[in-house]
Amino acid sequence: MRPEKLFTLEEANATLPRLRILMERLQRSALRLHEELRGLAAESETDLAAVSTEELLRQRPAARALAEELESVVDEIQTGNVVLKDIQLGLIDFPSERDGEVVYLCWQFGEPEVAFWHRIEDGFAGRQALPGSTGPRYLQ
Repeated sequence: MRPEKLFTLEEANATLPRLRILMERLQRSALRLHEELRGLAAESETDLAAVSTEELLRQRPAARALAEELESVVDEIQTGNVVLKDIQLGLIDFPSERDGEVVYLCWQFGEPEVAFWHRIEDGFAGRQALPGSTGPRYLQ
């Protein structure tokens, strides 16, 4: 299925100032929510993996604001057909077209510009540098 919007490299790069702000907010909120989960697990002497977000919200209603902030920022990032791939790593894909094939332009939070692309089925591991780009291949 063809995405409703395909980005040029220039269009993708033009979104980065806004995405940097949103990704920073998203990662900060995700970290705070994780800390709440870890705290609840410690209090209840339960393994962290066994504590669900639903349980956290039941036990700590104030954490709902963090969950809502996460959801709000994810929605805002994905507005306009941008694809959020990984919150922790800060991976975002932009549907694009290359030689008649729909591909993703790929950006990782911390990179100065969109400098990579990959086939949809290849994911981050298949990232290839765009012509003229010399950026490092991040993966934190």
